Amino acid sequence: MSDSSPPIDFRGKRVVVTGGAGTVGFELVQQLLARHEPEVIRLFDHNEANLHAAERSLRRHTSKLRFLLGDVRDSARVTRAFEDVDVVLHTAAVKHVPLCEYNPFEAVLTNLVGMQNVIDAALTCGVERVIFTSTDKAVGPVSVMGASKLMAEKLLQAAHLSRGKHRTVFASTRFGNVLDSRGSVVQVFRDQIVRGGPVTVTHIDMTRYLMSLVDAGNLVLRGAQHANGGELFVLKMPVVRIDDLARVMIAELAPRFGHDPASIAIHYTEPRAGEKLYEELLSAHEMTFADEVDDFWVLQPAGQRSGVTPATASRVHETGRSDWAPALDLESVALLLHRAGVL
Repeated sequence: MSDSSPPIDFRGKRVVVTGGAGTVGFELVQQLLARHEPEVIRLFDHNEANLHAAERSLRRHTSKLRFLLGDVRDSARVTRAFEDVDVVLHTAAVKHVPLCEYNPFEAVLTNLVGMQNVIDAALTCGVERVIFTSTDKAVGPVSVMGASKLMAEKLLQAAHLSRGKHRTVFASTRFGNVLDSRGSVVQVFRDQIVRGGPVTVTHIDMTRYLMSLVDAGNLVLRGAQHANGGELFVLKMPVVRIDDLARVMIAELAPRFGHDPASIAIHYTEPRAGEKLYEELLSAHEMTFADEVDDFWVLQPAGQRSGVTPATASRVHETGRSDWAPALDLESVALLLHRAGVL
């Protein structure tokens, strides 16, 4: 990470979390409350039921929280939500691949129009920094969701390059698959195991980068603290074969629900619309200028790239695709799931 400016401190800051009642957004709110002492957090979300549930579960922190019902598609509402705000953590998105495939313009409206509304409101309101949560599906995208996230990354980079005299810092983070997020493969497998199977795996060779919800929150907050503008922060993540994930979950969970693990079959299907057998953290082009910093890859904005050594480029190449990087063995998968609180 660049050392051109000191990392920010969230203490006393006014923060908006878009999608604040969603899985990652709510995790960010909890981490901010637990460790960072912000002055106030505004949870901005279009889902009334989830926002109400968040309000009930966080009632002891009421003095520091504001619950704002609204949609990032509504530019006036976004601007109102960003008034007198220091930091925006932008997690609101349409993210489920099959739904985006069959409702593509809905993904455009939220993921792209919504992104531009966030950028415009941040500039208008003089927000100090905006951190966007993207996905590894933005690399070599074959789905509407991935393509929309890639374009959103580009919108944010363009905002950094064209901000003129505005002070706002724009940066992005890129996620893998977040364990146990709503609608995730972990939740699907768990529900299937509870019912006694079968567990459906799209392909025996499918691999994915996995990260815990805590890691996802940490990535966003660290990116927010260290960004100078235009960077893309990518966490180094373990690779898991989805077939191994299913087998570990069956072995661990089936007995808890009164089932013999041997009785739960795995059925293999074809990848769904927009799905790849592997994911990528970085494109071949990005590999040539990714800086290795601790447990991150950091992509600097155009014109500010420090360049990388051949050795660094080789390390990125070896881990940049989930079908190239070594996958965790079954014991390590189980350990990962236990540490993430999934099992």
